[in-house]
Amino acid sequence: MAVPKKKKSKAKTRSRRAAAWKVSAPSRSTCDRCGSVKLPHRVCASCGWYKGRQAIDVD
Repeated sequence: MAVPKKKKSKAKTRSRRAAAWKVSAPSRSTCDRCGSVKLPHRVCASCGWYKGRQAIDVD
């Protein structure tokens, strides 16, 4: 059975494991009322509406 000749450093091991934890861009959706791009399940920052009602007052 094959045996490594040298010990792998902590940095090498951790960088190899960190490659599986790549962060992807968050998904986007459009506001039903104003059509601007927003994060899903969040209040729209431009008009303040969420789920068919006004959640916050945006001026």
